[in-house]
Amino acid sequence: MSEFQLNEAQEQEALTELLTIQDWLRWTASQFTSHGIFFGHGTDNAWDEAVSLVLPILNLPIDAPKEITSARITTTEKQRLLSYIRERIENRTPVAYLTNQAWFAGLPFYVDERVLVPRSPFAELIDKKFSPWLEAPQSVTRVLDMCTGSGCIAIALAHAFPEAQVDAVDISFEALAVAETNINEYLMLDRVYAIQSDVFSGLPGQKYDLIVANPPYVDEEDIADMPEEFHHEPMLGLASGSDGLDVTRKILQEAALHLNDGGLLFVEVGNSMIHMEEEFPGAPFSWIEFERGGLGVFVITKEDLLSYFND
Repeated sequence: MSEFQLNEAQEQEALTELLTIQDWLRWTASQFTSHGIFFGHGTDNAWDEAVSLVLPILNLPIDAPKEITSARITTTEKQRLLSYIRERIENRTPVAYLTNQAWFAGLPFYVDERVLVPRSPFAELIDKKFSPWLEAPQSVTRVLDMCTGSGCIAIALAHAFPEAQVDAVDISFEALAVAETNINEYLMLDRVYAIQSDVFSGLPGQKYDLIVANPPYVDEEDIADMPEEFHHEPMLGLASGSDGLDVTRKILQEAALHLNDGGLLFVEVGNSMIHMEEEFPGAPFSWIEFERGGLGVFVITKEDLLSYFND
């Protein structure tokens, strides 16, 4: 039997002996640990992963009262749970794709395999309205979310800047269909606009106070070493050349033309930050330290972009 397969005898034992939600949470967490699944799509441990799968499959909220976990579940519910647990373990499918739900900046979003599972540290910056770099958040009227994917960053930005119009841009029509689902769900049609564009090509003459970019940034070495879970995600949203910076180069070359005076560009490059100094020696990037974890995000002003890239 493969290490990625559940034991049939154990499955039958679970169906017979596990009675309550708490029983199933404990058993699921144990199975996740013993089968060595990778955590990296919203959780970092077996228990939280179990909660994020079991409760939504039972049509319960993630923050359901603790007392509810003592409730017994039906045979039909047990069989349904088991099928999803099996899929998570045997096919390494991320939980967010099984439940079609992921949380970002305290908000739930619809996701499927057309988009990456939200996990950006941008959530912390949005919560703080980009302080201390953005001195007057009330003055922000136009924002660009570059490489929007599910639209989670764009919608969170619209919540953080209630007077702003947000353009949610992606090269993928499939990703934009998911973004539009979320825009509709949050009744943001008059404030968040899904736009198909290869970086800035579809935005002639458009200027913004704030550009937030979460482009693909995984380099060739990391692509080759990725856990199986990440291979369920669209490669278009992950890979970006040998050093992970192909899309970032385009953004940096063109961003100044699309920023208002005093405008800010924030870009996430993840582990590919190790290639940035070699590619852009002496560039005036300010690398951000996060309280909640995460790395590889920098900020640069329009004026510094013009000075560095036009000299």
